[in-house]
Amino acid sequence: MAKRKKSSMRYSKDEKIFNVVNVIFMTLFMAVIILPLANILALAFNDAHDAIRGGIYFWPREFSIESFITVFENPNIFRAFVISVMRTVVGVIFHVSFTAIVAYGMSKTKLVGRGIYIKMGIFTMFFNGGLIPTFLLYRNLGLLDSFWVYIIPAMFSFVNMIIMMNFFRNIPISLEESAEMDGASPLTIFVRIILPLSMPVLATIALFHGVGQWNDYMAANIFVNDTSLHPLQMLLFRIISQNLSPSVAAGANVVRPTTSQSLQLAMMVVTTVPVVVIYPFLQKYFIKGMMIGAVK
Repeated sequence: MAKRKKSSMRYSKDEKIFNVVNVIFMTLFMAVIILPLANILALAFNDAHDAIRGGIYFWPREFSIESFITVFENPNIFRAFVISVMRTVVGVIFHVSFTAIVAYGMSKTKLVGRGIYIKMGIFTMFFNGGLIPTFLLYRNLGLLDSFWVYIIPAMFSFVNMIIMMNFFRNIPISLEESAEMDGASPLTIFVRIILPLSMPVLATIALFHGVGQWNDYMAANIFVNDTSLHPLQMLLFRIISQNLSPSVAAGANVVRPTTSQSLQLAMMVVTTVPVVVIYPFLQKYFIKGMMIGAVK
């Protein structure tokens, strides 16, 4: 009895030490992420010429939104923002729909050739054709300098399919059998029963793919020469990598009291805020979908 009590006290002490260390570590980790972001926000919302003097850390000294007005008044920058929004929305719809259809079929053990399809998918997780064959393939398909180069190649992900497939397999088969007895077709079962019950995993995959589409610039950098189809991230990449003023990169003159640095920071905020705003609404689905869909 005494040994058990002593062991319990030792476990409680170890648990308290772990909690303290964990809190300290997470606090430092959050500070590393939040403090630079706060500094960027402070500089972006500060008067551009006043910011040159320095001394601004986490709060604007002279509040101003001139940099953001300049960003959205420039038609080229605004068009790039629209392209980013469109590729994200359309890409998420296509990706989630197509991946869900494949995952639903693969969740059925009676599917003919299921084992072969699984092995083919696993193979693609470790090997790919390389950049040059991919470029030649896209050229032969007519995807170069096309908006659809952002959408069609990203319609399917085997990893996301595995997550969805495992989620679908946890849905009681009795629901589908009951619907079949009532005369429902497989498509009706999928659309009216499976998808409504799968909102956690669908929201998780939508968040994964949406963030990927929003942040991606490599597809535009490699496969799209038409600057009118460049997303905001590609424009920001050009500005940073070539050390250009946003006005020069977008082909327009800035007439407002701004600087190159202030416009770069404003564009960084514009590219980050949409994901930060959307994430809290999907967080509850995100956690549940990851826990259930990845059990196996």
